[in-house]
Amino acid sequence: MDRFRPLRRIQVEPEPAQPPPPAAGAGGDAERDESPAPAAGLLMGAKVRRRAAVYRDCKGDYIGVPNDPCLTKILSKQGDNKVLFADKVLKFTQSGKMKRRILVITDFALYLVDPDADILKRRIALAAVDKLCISNLSDNFFAIIVPTEYDCLMASTRKKEIVNVIVKAIKSTSEYEPEVASSNRFEYHAAAEVTKVVEFEDVDGGIKTRITNREKS
Repeated sequence: MDRFRPLRRIQVEPEPAQPPPPAAGAGGDAERDESPAPAAGLLMGAKVRRRAAVYRDCKGDYIGVPNDPCLTKILSKQGDNKVLFADKVLKFTQSGKMKRRILVITDFALYLVDPDADILKRRIALAAVDKLCISNLSDNFFAIIVPTEYDCLMASTRKKEIVNVIVKAIKSTSEYEPEVASSNRFEYHAAAEVTKVVEFEDVDGGIKTRITNREKS
């Protein structure tokens, strides 16, 4: 089974300025640019390795978590066994590069896994998620706002489903509901000292997305 297929409707206009040096977030170091950024449409295929199913098949599992030894091992170490969603995404680094990631959502946390190295790159507890940012247009971008750490900008053709799953999961295990902010311009903290501005514009042929550093006042 091909775990990765091209993500459509992604058109990013990056800023011309050089990226700032990496900065550490409150909850850990921001993810480093350890490899060249892939083009949006170049998503590597990967063979699914079979193993006795440990986790129940779920409606939102689009990559077959029970059949992937790497993912099941990662979840087992954290004591998670209820997968609400799993799919490929593109994750944006603080310098604006795109990284292939597998996003797994359980009833307790979000997991971002490097599919090429089979390594867990980040775990975000659902309790730490304060807000979700999306645009009012039919693009694929969304930001997860984590005030105690650093935020995360991603892109997925299943953006709406991901947002809905996160909101429902947080509501089911706590007494609050995270805000879902819809705007064609929003900000997020790519690292402790790096704030990015994401702007969307409806143009002929699709949605133009511009990601820039916010100027310091």
